[in-house]
Amino acid sequence: MTLQSFAPRFRDLMRKAFLKSQRQKLEEMRRKVLQEMNDDLRQGREGRKEEGMDAYDLASEGRAVEISFILTGREREKVRAIHGALDRIEEGDYGVCESCDADIAEGRLAALPFTRMCVNCQAEHEREARSMRRYDDERSYRGLGTTEIEEDNG
Repeated sequence: MTLQSFAPRFRDLMRKAFLKSQRQKLEEMRRKVLQEMNDDLRQGREGRKEEGMDAYDLASEGRAVEISFILTGREREKVRAIHGALDRIEEGDYGVCESCDADIAEGRLAALPFTRMCVNCQAEHEREARSMRRYDDERSYRGLGTTEIEEDNG
């Protein structure tokens, strides 16, 4: 066996080992997030004892429920992203950027195993999102128009 014939086989073995470790990592992440969501729901149900609470306590409790709802939404998105990554492993396209079809660096996948884009495409995506937010903010400020007081002074 020559070195040239050994290198592709070695890469395949390393890739399979990497995918196996990523699958295990993703499954563990999913388990932890789902467990945290269940714990939060259980705490929410147990913490709903409003007897003896004054207005400040009730307001604080309401805010805590609101924050919990926001966090639960983020956790649902994270679970959805993890499921997507596990599906991509099964389909054989895990680690391929959905934007440019380039390989995503293993270091990036190790740090963020459910990522769908390479660093360059993710940075471009975030730049575009910031630009759109600025544009939307500018439009909403222009949409406010003038107030009656400004019209009277003008």
